[in-house]
Amino acid sequence: MRLKELAATRIHYGHRRLHILLRREGWDVNAKRIHRIYREEPLSLPTKTPKRRVSCRTRVDRPDTNHINDFWAMDFMSDELFDGRKMRLLTIVDHFTRESLAIEVGQRMRGSEVVSVLDRLAMDRALPKMIRVDNGPEFTSKVLDQWAYSNGVTLDFSRPGKPTDNAFIESFNGSVRAECLNENWFLSLDDATENIEAWRVDFNEHRPPSDLGNLAPNDLYRFG
Repeated sequence: MRLKELAATRIHYGHRRLHILLRREGWDVNAKRIHRIYREEPLSLPTKTPKRRVSCRTRVDRPDTNHINDFWAMDFMSDELFDGRKMRLLTIVDHFTRESLAIEVGQRMRGSEVVSVLDRLAMDRALPKMIRVDNGPEFTSKVLDQWAYSNGVTLDFSRPGKPTDNAFIESFNGSVRAECLNENWFLSLDDATENIEAWRVDFNEHRPPSDLGNLAPNDLYRFG
């Protein structure tokens, strides 16, 4: 039953990774038995998705966010410089305060870069209980999985084709696009980093979301 529960939330994990998770929880079971149960249930996803159907399992509802650092959310965005060179943005937000914790700019972003940003954030604030992410390769990487396990953080993966599983970060990214990326012409990565960081600070200090009682995110963070 525990294997089925893990497979329902880690829908892209194969039997080997699920076995690692079970061992971490203290289950004294060998990999061959896990593989046998994994095939008999069956717990693997089909390799092809039938049209008009979603190849994913039903997930339980996520708990509400009631405190600062309960849940963070991460996602990637893409844009380009004035000369057509591509750049990527890693966005991280706190669900409760709506605070933009980081917008990291770079040409390439791997799991190791994601870990570096999280380690930098951990120097100034407590890490969350859970981080909501999609199933991109940077978030399913072994380096991020090891970091999360070492720091006691749960990675909560969205279902494929279900952006509403991480709706707030999608909404935040829409604000970044409309209010920052579409309003600026970036000459270089340094120029993009400077302008995007200025927008992020302004967002946290001055932008009052209606669902926060018109307090800016940093006001809520300071007042608890």
